[in-house]
Amino acid sequence: MKPIRLIRGFLTVGVWTLASRILGFVRDILFAAYLGAGPAAEAFVVAFSLPNMFRRFFAEGAFNMAFIPLFSKKLEGEEDAKDFAESALALLATILIVLTVLANLFMPALVLAMASGFAGDERFDLAVDYGRVTFPYVLFISLAALFSGVLNATGRFAAAAAAPVLLNVILATAMIWAARSGADVGRALTWGVPLAGIAQLALVWIAAARAGFALRLRLPRLSPEMKRLAIIAAPAALAGGVVQVNLLVGRQVASFFEGSIQYLNLADRLYQLPLGVVAIAIGVVLLPDLSRRLKAEDETGSRNAFNRATEFALFLTVPSAVALVVIPETLISALFQRGRFTQEDAHATALAVAIYGLGLPAFVLQKVLQPLFYAREDTKSPFRYAVVAMVINAVLAIGLAFTFGYLAAAIATTAAGWVMMVLLWRGSRRMGAAVTFDDRMKRRVWRIVLASLLMGGALLLGEWVLRPLVTGWSRAGALALLILWGSAFYFAVSELLGAFRLSELRGAMRRG
Repeated sequence: MKPIRLIRGFLTVGVWTLASRILGFVRDILFAAYLGAGPAAEAFVVAFSLPNMFRRFFAEGAFNMAFIPLFSKKLEGEEDAKDFAESALALLATILIVLTVLANLFMPALVLAMASGFAGDERFDLAVDYGRVTFPYVLFISLAALFSGVLNATGRFAAAAAAPVLLNVILATAMIWAARSGADVGRALTWGVPLAGIAQLALVWIAAARAGFALRLRLPRLSPEMKRLAIIAAPAALAGGVVQVNLLVGRQVASFFEGSIQYLNLADRLYQLPLGVVAIAIGVVLLPDLSRRLKAEDETGSRNAFNRATEFALFLTVPSAVALVVIPETLISALFQRGRFTQEDAHATALAVAIYGLGLPAFVLQKVLQPLFYAREDTKSPFRYAVVAMVINAVLAIGLAFTFGYLAAAIATTAAGWVMMVLLWRGSRRMGAAVTFDDRMKRRVWRIVLASLLMGGALLLGEWVLRPLVTGWSRAGALALLILWGSAFYFAVSELLGAFRLSELRGAMRRG
């Protein structure tokens, strides 16, 4: 098998993820404009969160964390990887079909578990109705994730990275069509979800077939390999469950404050832009690469991959975090303040954005550190760390709600993210030289931080200069100028300080 081109892989996944996130903002701008922070908006957020919660187990979550290392090692060892993938597909499809049927039967209980503050008002009935339509999305997107794992393990990243674009295109189209035709926007949006799942699955299924992995559906069989897969996946599933408990606690807290579920949802969408672009790119590319290097006993290559992934993460994440903290209200106002989404809604959302921004580096570094464990088929350690983070999240979210209201959920998420990152870092120290920082990484960390802080000052200056323009629809243009100014300033200062070298990026692209 040819080696995975690490930097090129990061950029391929990152660019497609960026396109998806930008279209996601278009979707959310339409969502806020058409539905505001009203009952239909909050009902949809809860309904759509249900399949997304379970996809953490089966899509980019537990199942793939176990499947990708095993499949990658079979590729590296030139074993029958296709048969293994077909067996995994059969097992996963069976579990998901049963889950989908049960979820539809018990949808009222699931909605109450997600947002008990909905009980007794119109949001509850809407969320149950919407949830029954959206939940099958978990079946399609999780099967799509398995095909994406097959493609990523072979070093083919484009199709899998492009698939999420379809979700945002279909949902945005559904809202525009409904608004112009006089149909119910909330219901059109809801039916767009399973349609998007089918489209995403079709895309990666076809791409995998063209790559030589035309997987066939078969009856499930619990072979020794599938038992091993299940044993490795179980702790990762429990860790994914812990993450979902954190989200559940936050949503429960927010459900008791009117409009707060939408505030946290939009704040989450904003900080998920850099998190998704960087963290998803790293996680998708680094895990199969490390798995294959471990199979080949390539310790030097493993160390280089870990260091370059960390450098890539910090270089893009730290300035993003600074921007979220210093200009959150400008960001939210320009993106969402129109239609039924008011200035008061924008201010409330911006407060959550700034808090999430403080946790952004931790969230991204988790995605660098977790593959170190999963590539070694160690899913138990991340689970133990996640339990500790869960307890901290729950205590802070519930305890601080009486003082900080819905912001307690954001504070708890950020604090738990840093705890999880520190625990992963400490746990990785026993892995030897393959996870130590090299001289280049040590030289660049402080330069990246300094360049980011200087950029923060430049953004505040730019915001002051552009303040007269940030009214009405001109807010979007002013924000575009501000982002352009901040980005140019950061890249120039980074080059000057030695935090980034364009020549090295070109060389890495040529080498792969």
